Amino acid sequence: MRSEQEMMKIIVDFARQDPRIRLAVLEGSRTNPNIPPDRFQDYDISYFVTDLDTFKENDQWLDIFGSRIMMQKPEDMELFPSELGSWFSYIILFEDGNKVDLTLIPVNETEQYFANSDGLVEVLLDKDALVKKEVSANDHQYWIKKPTAREFDDCCNEFWMVSTYVVKGLARKEILFAIDHLNEIARPNLLRMMAWQIGAEKGYSFSIGKNYKFIEHYLPEDDWNALLTTYSGDSYSTMWRSLFTCYELFRTYAKAVAQSLGYAYPDYDEGITKYTENHYRSFIE
Repeated sequence: MRSEQEMMKIIVDFARQDPRIRLAVLEGSRTNPNIPPDRFQDYDISYFVTDLDTFKENDQWLDIFGSRIMMQKPEDMELFPSELGSWFSYIILFEDGNKVDLTLIPVNETEQYFANSDGLVEVLLDKDALVKKEVSANDHQYWIKKPTAREFDDCCNEFWMVSTYVVKGLARKEILFAIDHLNEIARPNLLRMMAWQIGAEKGYSFSIGKNYKFIEHYLPEDDWNALLTTYSGDSYSTMWRSLFTCYELFRTYAKAVAQSLGYAYPDYDEGITKYTENHYRSFIE
């Protein structure tokens, strides 16, 4: 695998030599000092260009970055509509294992880009002094945020209401329906609540990572192990157990957040739990 130094030299040298590229930036985890570096980190690069269409005419110019295993061009797909407007991106996996996510941005959208930046940006090359303010990469936007009373109640409401869809799917023996609602909506709100409790206990001055990937480091071992069991969904019996475990964890963490911040924990927990227990008994009889 080519080293970071080798990859960055290729990326910057190409931008320096091509007159269409006026500004180049590095984004994402490689700019974040709080993320331990590893060989799986992407090179998230944006080139600000004067003539985007000439890049799109063919893909031969990308050969400079190395031999590709596979490439995806999200803005050139029919099944998945473009979300980047006038921008155009390439997601490339190379034979040596390196991965580059490269985005081309019209140079006249530079100001808009920085206004909407998530903060994890490092300027690599600026030929025309387009960047008017000092840019210092930071992950502040991803720090745990203290919830308002309304946000806390909304999280509780969403978790407990959506859990009834999981119950409905299990009672009907529609396991994929149940799995989707647990995985896509209910558990993410459990994780959100856990993060809020961590913030209430340790302060709101750090991130626990994309997809809560570092939350393990802040949870008691028993709670972490219990959380992992909720990802078991290979049968109806395991799905019921996963749901009840989510209930126990959510109740514990939500009550802790409520007590810490002086918020009211909703009383519908009891009603939804009874509703679930009744349907579970009917299911197993």
